[in-house]
Amino acid sequence: MPLSSPTLGLLGFSLLGTLTLGLALQRPGAVEAQGNFRELNGAKVRLEGKEYPVPWRYFQVGGQIRLGLSDIGAMDLLGLTLLASAQPQSQPVQWFSSESLKLSAQWAPPYRYLDLTDLLPGAEVQGDTLVLAPTGAAITQVRQGQQPWGRRIVAELSRPAFWQMSQTGTEGAVLLNASAPSQLITGTSGETRAPKPQDEDDLGGGGAVPNNPSFRLESAGNTAKILVPLPPGYKLQVSSLANPYRLVIDVRADTPQPRTIVWAPGITWRQEWATLPTGRFTVTSLDLDLQTAPLALQILRTNPAGAQGLAPMTTLARGANASAGINAGFFNRQTQLPLGALKQSGTWLSGPILNRGAVAWDDQGGALFGRLTLRETIANAGGQQVSLTTLNSGYVQKGIARYTPDWGAVYLPLTDNETVTGVEDGAVIFQQSAGKAGQNQVAIPPRGYLLTHRGGAASPWRVGDRLTLISETLPPSFNAYPQILGAGPLLISQGKIVLNAEAEKFNPQFQNQKASRSALGQRRPGQMSLVAAHNRQGGPGATLGEWAQILKAMGMTSALNLDGGSSTSLVLGGQLVDRSPVTAARVSNGLGVFWKSSQSPP
Repeated sequence: MPLSSPTLGLLGFSLLGTLTLGLALQRPGAVEAQGNFRELNGAKVRLEGKEYPVPWRYFQVGGQIRLGLSDIGAMDLLGLTLLASAQPQSQPVQWFSSESLKLSAQWAPPYRYLDLTDLLPGAEVQGDTLVLAPTGAAITQVRQGQQPWGRRIVAELSRPAFWQMSQTGTEGAVLLNASAPSQLITGTSGETRAPKPQDEDDLGGGGAVPNNPSFRLESAGNTAKILVPLPPGYKLQVSSLANPYRLVIDVRADTPQPRTIVWAPGITWRQEWATLPTGRFTVTSLDLDLQTAPLALQILRTNPAGAQGLAPMTTLARGANASAGINAGFFNRQTQLPLGALKQSGTWLSGPILNRGAVAWDDQGGALFGRLTLRETIANAGGQQVSLTTLNSGYVQKGIARYTPDWGAVYLPLTDNETVTGVEDGAVIFQQSAGKAGQNQVAIPPRGYLLTHRGGAASPWRVGDRLTLISETLPPSFNAYPQILGAGPLLISQGKIVLNAEAEKFNPQFQNQKASRSALGQRRPGQMSLVAAHNRQGGPGATLGEWAQILKAMGMTSALNLDGGSSTSLVLGGQLVDRSPVTAARVSNGLGVFWKSSQSPP
């Protein structure tokens, strides 16, 4: 069926006849027997033979069938520039047009979809994949020039083209859905370029922009790639122009540009600059109104069946159908085990360590920030009490640690010559030596727990002994909250900077490091902010002290530092919005933002 296309004339497209959309929707199962339309949706988009994890859906508006793509996915895949917006139902964009285009947006949790029917002629459905037709664009010329703020590269096009961007600390790449004549080619697409620096937190250091950074243009079929060397601390800023059609690639230190987008009810996405005497920092944040919108915060684990595992933060968010999320607590990258407090729905997935900073919250928007300890003791029938060191933790120290089925079905010894005690239904059911670290699995009793004795700690119990577990948080106020996330250091409490990394047992190198940062903050009761920052303008990231000052300047009255560096990952609509995915490391756990299932979207 043909669709109206008022925007296409502005963009220089023609429909070339009717869209294949109508044919796609007539496939078996797509239409009810009575002729009523049923929505189609999927999670993958294919362009030029390559698949991208971008959610899409067909929906009906006023008798017309419309095509929507997730807004952040459309930004990353098609090259749309999302402009500031105060209304979740309307999103202005810039894409090869002299004026901004106002697209309607539909909030269908967990994603927000932009109506791109008029921008995607020829799209069709193949299974759960939306296949986009090539734009047929060609690069006609590429030129570059020096600017006061850096370098500008301009690619002139025969017509608008889709484009994607990625960047490391040393090189940026812009991939265009456009062909290029052989006389413009300066490289080959099969070459391996710009390996990641050894430091995973590779978003740049200091340094001045060179006078003449050359670019390379590679091409294969209908795809061209422009590769640009990046001076330390610099990034790409890509935009498009019309009359004639041009893709503009700027190499500059003051990107991205500030903007505020009311993304969904209760979720506001901000990009802003924070200025300190020591530098100017780019900050990306998601502000959550937990009192007026039906939003919920939940712990995300890589492996729901156990503690071990790492995955990209985007994978965690997409797999859980979270609308947004951020990396959370610390972990051991080698053993892939958590190193801090994770409590979900009243159950300890992992206990706190070293009296480090933590945040607790409930389902009504209440929250508590502070330093946290979990004190657990085991008492036998005679009243003898033994203190435990940790709960479901990859942090190893001398003493007796406890592991529950939330750790997994089995326990693999973390140190040599541990003695393990199995407790089920309150009674000791076995004791054994575990041998060498990492070799012999020990089953964790499904209705109990495992006690592991390390560093020569002797077992005071025998098989058949009845044991009582006593567990409490310090301070006791944390006991009242069903959800807890630990990381550290605690940065702000009651409006004051309380940073004390030494008290939370962080090493001096960590305290003084300049790195990418992430945090969970609060400006007022019932509100929460997920915050990420990377470089200062033209230089490296923030120290912990600078990070605390940035968050206080943003109005945070409470703030907890989360795992940073290469782990820093802020997700919205299934995509990273703070950094290029190629620079983000895998994480053990995260914090997800969900629309409560009992509530209908507005």
